[in-house]
Amino acid sequence: MGIQVAVLRPHDSIVQDAGPVAAIYRDMGTQAAERLVTRVLGELALLMSGIRAKVRGHDLADLPRQFRRLQTMAEQLGLVSLGSVAADARSCLETGDPTAFAAVWARLVRVAERSLAPGHDLLGQSL
Repeated sequence: MGIQVAVLRPHDSIVQDAGPVAAIYRDMGTQAAERLVTRVLGELALLMSGIRAKVRGHDLADLPRQFRRLQTMAEQLGLVSLGSVAADARSCLETGDPTAFAAVWARLVRVAERSLAPGHDLLGQSL
């Protein structure tokens, strides 16, 4: 009798709301809005990188605040999925559920990689 191993390949749909970015472009003009959006996306990527280093180092003390910041910044750009999963990760930490945190953390990494990928269209619809 052989052991069968199931290979799971999670696929997370990325939900975004083009409204916040469209409003930024409408209010600021194309050039200023492009600079702002690019800057915020860079800050999100740096924040995610810092969070990743803290998780790897098991330095979880400040992470709920970092996840809240990630959530807020993501929502400002209409990155609904990224903001939602960041909130879920914060909730898992605050309730002290390491198993749930591990699962949500893996999902957050996947969602962040797709949401913050170069060339990702913030004015598009859900992916």
